[in-house]
Amino acid sequence: MIKLNVASVMVLDQDEALDFYVNKLGLEVAQDIKQGPFRWLTVRAPGEPGIEIFLQEPGPPVQDEATAAQLRELITKGAMGGLVVQTDDCRALYETLKARGVTDFTQEPTDHFYGTDMGVRDPFGNGIRILQAAKVAQKATA
Repeated sequence: MIKLNVASVMVLDQDEALDFYVNKLGLEVAQDIKQGPFRWLTVRAPGEPGIEIFLQEPGPPVQDEATAAQLRELITKGAMGGLVVQTDDCRALYETLKARGVTDFTQEPTDHFYGTDMGVRDPFGNGIRILQAAKVAQKATA
């Protein structure tokens, strides 16, 4: 069996990313380990130890400087993908995020057949979709 453990989000500044993902989005620090110039910085949903998000800054030792420069350019353009996270109350979280100073919303909470979702960007342009799944009616049995 395979289980997801860590997913990466490319960022330009780990400290700025840490501030956004923890103080604005509401995640918690999972690991913050420095080894020479490399920093392994992960966050996770509070109380959810199984899956972490590595806030990865391009550069050595993972990428050479030429590749890191190309990645920084793509990050700036918002071309590096993003995340989908779940919440129990999308509209309440939207208000909380606004109160915490988040302004780069790509979509306000919108109802769909699958639930309610909204879009926001982190300070580097990475898209984050936040989903509140629709409640499924229980089938009645006799």
